[in-house]
Amino acid sequence: MRKSYSITHGKSHPLLYSFWFLLLLATVTLLASENPAVKFVDVTSRSGITFKHDNAATPEKYFIETMGAGCGWIDYNNDGLLDAYLVQSAETPIYKPTEPLRSALYRSNGDGSFTDVTLEAGVGAEGLFGMGVAVADYDNDGFQDLYVIGWHRSILYRNQGNGTFEDVTEKAGVANQGRWGSSAAFFDYDKDGNPDLMVVNYVVWSPENNIYCGERRPGYRTYCHPNNYDGQLPTLYHNNGDGTFREVTREAGMGDEPGKGLGIVTSDFNDDGWIDVFQANDTIRNFLFLNNGDGTFRDATFMAGVGYSEDGKAEAGMGTDAADYDGDGRPDIYVTHLDFEMDRLYRNNGDETFEDATYKAQIGNQVIKFSGFGTRFFDYDNDGRIDLFVANGHILDNIHLYHDDVGYAESNLMFRNLGGGRFTNVSSELGSDFTTPRVSRGAALGDYDNDGDLDILVSNNGQAPRLLRNDGGNTNSWLAISLEGTKSGRDGIGARIKVVAGDLTQVKEAKGGMSYQSAQDPRIYFGLGSHMQAEEVEITWPSGTVDRLDNVPANRIVTVREGAGIVERSYPKLDSP
Repeated sequence: MRKSYSITHGKSHPLLYSFWFLLLLATVTLLASENPAVKFVDVTSRSGITFKHDNAATPEKYFIETMGAGCGWIDYNNDGLLDAYLVQSAETPIYKPTEPLRSALYRSNGDGSFTDVTLEAGVGAEGLFGMGVAVADYDNDGFQDLYVIGWHRSILYRNQGNGTFEDVTEKAGVANQGRWGSSAAFFDYDKDGNPDLMVVNYVVWSPENNIYCGERRPGYRTYCHPNNYDGQLPTLYHNNGDGTFREVTREAGMGDEPGKGLGIVTSDFNDDGWIDVFQANDTIRNFLFLNNGDGTFRDATFMAGVGYSEDGKAEAGMGTDAADYDGDGRPDIYVTHLDFEMDRLYRNNGDETFEDATYKAQIGNQVIKFSGFGTRFFDYDNDGRIDLFVANGHILDNIHLYHDDVGYAESNLMFRNLGGGRFTNVSSELGSDFTTPRVSRGAALGDYDNDGDLDILVSNNGQAPRLLRNDGGNTNSWLAISLEGTKSGRDGIGARIKVVAGDLTQVKEAKGGMSYQSAQDPRIYFGLGSHMQAEEVEITWPSGTVDRLDNVPANRIVTVREGAGIVERSYPKLDSP
């Protein structure tokens, strides 16, 4: 017998009240899981990070004063906790600080706080006018090493596995002498199991060729436009597998045209199994180098359509990242630019061409008055869709004299992925700490407290950095994968990971470079929404080995060893201060 309940004279049956209450509760729960209330909280001071960037500013407006610096994450002591590295400048012929300037390594204490261990670790890079940092286990010994990029030279610190590092720059042959290095990427371009190194170099500048730019009246001198200086070739170093590198820039096909490189990201853009390179260039066309698979690259920029804006203009390419934002399995590209240009979103068409999707994605003019530097695709709320972060700050400290509606310090931006290839600006919803204006440059993502949502470390020019803790991103489920290569490089850079959880299918890569002058958490994070497991995880390693895992529980960090599957490793979850 079928039983029905009716509403009569404004009165309802108690079971109907229960039905509507449960339906409302389910709806609220679903909405919460899709869009949790996330805030980013500035925990820099309480974390014990006291570093402040000194940009060596002088009235002479040396160009190097305004372009740095970066920051990065490294688990240098293999305790499962991320440690922070912050890049510093140095004295110049006309700037003499009272105390020596050093970059800084902060060790995680395991309780959400950090301790400065720079001196005991030996990684201060004193005397180097630093720009960026890259991290990788270049010698495959199980300990991550540091490469500090700077003006006129760079430094490679080899991790000795006992809490200290050794400067092996000369022995390794990676000084990048005489060049203005900006960002760098470790990646195994020839699949020999040894991470190679590419440095993007900026312009030919020195104190001797510093010129006067801006109006000749008090306060109006400015930092010069890069058009006043010649560009430089990138530097590609091949890892010989014995602790040394050999420069192969020209023989690898990257020596035909100088760039003005600021950002780099490596990814397999044409799905042929070989890692390619995208270089963001300032005021000249970008470079897309596709890997030929024989130790050489071809410049495919013009055919690909990623060198210029949609209307054919070269823009101020600074930071960059690549990821599959629209769920078609192909890595797309984002590039940040100066104000009164637009950051560019290049959608991968799957045939070695890209579409300028900036307006279609609804980003467009929202960035028109910002100068973007560090940028990353990441799923900040773990709903299974990749969002987009941009750290902003102007080049000119007196920009207000030239444009009264543009500031030197600028706020961060976050674009939430709505699906269907569209984003919406949610910056104002993420808390006042997130939008506090700063002169930002580098940006590094890392789950420093191992709670499943990615936090943001931002370096600021001439200012203290900011550690923005993600509060609420782990309301949704997540899965993080740490790679341990055997046949492939130890870091697994170049591996492609496919994760299927219910109706969500995501493809991500272990990439080199990313953002601007910064090093990222090497673990790969997947937002799973309301799903409590990943039914399928497939890892395709650079060596060709494929590991498949079934029914991996959510809300944990797992280490996958090439050819062996999941292996035990501890990642302590912290109670942040």
